[in-house]
Amino acid sequence: ILLWKIQSMENNTTTAKLYVGPMSKNIVDSTIELANELQTIITLIPSRRQVEFDGGYVNNWTTEKFMSYIKSKTNLIEVQRDHAGPGQGYKDDDGYNSLNHDCKYLDLIHIDPWVKIKDIKEGVDKTIDLIKFCHQQNPNILFEIGTEEGIRPFSLDDISYMLTRVKKELTDNIFSKIKFCVIQSGTGLKETHNTGTYDVNKLLSMVTLVKKFNLLSKEHNGDYISQKDFQSRFQNGLDAINIAPELGRLESTILYSLMNEEQKEIFFEICLESNRWRKWVNEDFIPQDNKKTLVEICGHYVLSDNKFLSLKSELGEVEGTIKEKIKAHIKKLIEWTI
Repeated sequence: ILLWKIQSMENNTTTAKLYVGPMSKNIVDSTIELANELQTIITLIPSRRQVEFDGGYVNNWTTEKFMSYIKSKTNLIEVQRDHAGPGQGYKDDDGYNSLNHDCKYLDLIHIDPWVKIKDIKEGVDKTIDLIKFCHQQNPNILFEIGTEEGIRPFSLDDISYMLTRVKKELTDNIFSKIKFCVIQSGTGLKETHNTGTYDVNKLLSMVTLVKKFNLLSKEHNGDYISQKDFQSRFQNGLDAINIAPELGRLESTILYSLMNEEQKEIFFEICLESNRWRKWVNEDFIPQDNKKTLVEICGHYVLSDNKFLSLKSELGEVEGTIKEKIKAHIKKLIEWTI
C-alpha cells in the first residue's frame, strides 16, 4: 500500500504521487472507495468550475457540501483546490471570495493567478498577495504555486525568479506552508490526447531547482500519457502529477458504450448544447463529424444536467460498472508511479 507514496526527507511527511480530478460524483465515490479499500490517503483536486462556494458542475456541489459529503464517507481523502485565483471560475472575478470559503474547508490551495496575469513580476506579486490573504484566514492551509504550460509557459529562469522572490518576501513560517511548485516538461491537452512533447531535460532541471527550495515538484496535465513517459517522470525525480480529463473521458466512454443509437444521439445533443467542448478543440473541429469524440471530451460536464439524468435513468443500474472501471484505472496509474 505504501509503495505508491513518496517520502519527503526535508519535512518527513508522506505525500501521494497521484492527484485526482473529481470530474463527476462517480469519480469522487470511486476515489473514496479506493482510499477506504487501500486504507491510505488520496487527494482530490477540484477546480473552481467543478466545485465552488456557490455550486459547480460536479453534482451541483458547493465547497461546503462537497467537504461534508467526503467527511461523511471517509477520513482518508484530502482536498486541494486546483487553480484558485482571479478568473478561474465561471465569472471574471478577483478570486478572493472563493478563497475565503476554501480556507474554511480545504487542506491545500493551488495559487494560480496566471490565467489573467502573464507578466512574471505582476504574477509573482499576486501570488504573494494571495498566499498572505489565505494564511491570514487559516494559518494551517498549505499551498501549491506556479501553473501548467497551457496557461502560461514557464522557463527555468521564471521559476527561479518566482521561488526566490516568494521565499524572500514571505516569512519563513508562511513559506514553509508551500508544499508544491508546478513544473513543466512539455505537456498540453487537446480533445482526448496529450499534445505536448515530453522534454526530460526540462523536467530534470526544474525538479532540481524546486528541490533546492525544499519544495516538492508537481506536474499538471498527466492525462493521456504513455506508460513509458509517465514512469519516466517519476524515475527522473518528479514528486506528483495531476490526472483529471482522462477520468472524465473514461466515464463518458463507458456511458456512451451502454447506449443505443437514439440514446447516443441525445447524449451528443446535450453535450453540444452545453458548449463546454469548445475550449478543448481546434477551430476546424466539426461536431457533427466527431460525435463520439465530442461526447468523450464533454460528457462529464453534463452528468448533473436534468436532461442527461433523465436519459441515464433509461440505462438502469450502471454505477457499479462505472466505479469498478474507474477504480481499476486509478490503480493502474498508481502502479505506474512506483
